Amino acid sequence: MRLTRRSFLTSLAAVAAALSGSRAVAPLARWRRGVKGAVPALVARPEGVHSLAHLEAVPAGGGVALAFAAKPPRAEPAAASGRRWVMVIDLARCDGCRECTRACQAMHFLPGGQEWIRVYEMRDHELGAPYWLPRPCMQCDNPPCVKVCPVSATWKREDGIVMQDTSRCIGCRFCMAACPYQARSFNWVDPEVPGMPDEPYAMEWNRVHRRGTTEKCIFCPALLAEGRLPACAAACPMGAIYFGDQGEDAVTNSQGETVRLSELVAANAGYRLLEELGTEPRVYYLPPRRPLYPPPPPATEPASAGEARR
Repeated sequence: MRLTRRSFLTSLAAVAAALSGSRAVAPLARWRRGVKGAVPALVARPEGVHSLAHLEAVPAGGGVALAFAAKPPRAEPAAASGRRWVMVIDLARCDGCRECTRACQAMHFLPGGQEWIRVYEMRDHELGAPYWLPRPCMQCDNPPCVKVCPVSATWKREDGIVMQDTSRCIGCRFCMAACPYQARSFNWVDPEVPGMPDEPYAMEWNRVHRRGTTEKCIFCPALLAEGRLPACAAACPMGAIYFGDQGEDAVTNSQGETVRLSELVAANAGYRLLEELGTEPRVYYLPPRRPLYPPPPPATEPASAGEARR
């Protein structure tokens, strides 16, 4: 069946009303209970676009009225085997020029107002000096947006990238509400992009934009397949954005500097945004000021009582 954003939200409202147990909505309650007491659920139809299908075999007795498919909705280009892409942003190098933002907009032909990597001016204290903080999608290893999408329009790839298929998005914006980094954008109107090429939709390029869908940074997987850096990292004139493979323990910036990921993060007190939420972001930040002293040595095991007496 064809499903629009309006009809989807209307269905949700109907399900909520059925759950209330009102007599006026008894037929809806019976529909919710389904055949033999099983709760019918809605899942993404693999072969369709903007369509849902009933799932009959879901656990009975729970309040589940909506479910999402665990697999990507359709065949996609295979992710690079064994890769685990990671990004490091050196805030001490960032001068706030926003070349990363402009390169991303040009690469994906983004509609006006969309910034998949946004540069914020930050100030930790009123007496402290301001600094710049570029914020792309964090490509979380535990992504809240993936868990709430009812149609599997977003999912996690093996190489660490959280993909987005706007051809399946129904515009419910659950993903936007779930993302603690506000890294997603929504097309409220028909996008008008001057110079937009007439090309078929491809998830890895994500250049075709539609009204009523959400979009986000996807680490430029099409460029990665060609052995190139993402557009933002390649365009940074300060070399502030490093990108590479965590498995190889190496990251590279636009200046051609290749360094060990583990040493870069450890020596400069690297951190991840909102790490305490358990989202496991794949973007690391180096603080805007270099540490004055080396990090403390690794903790050693305390000697046992017997060894201490000897």
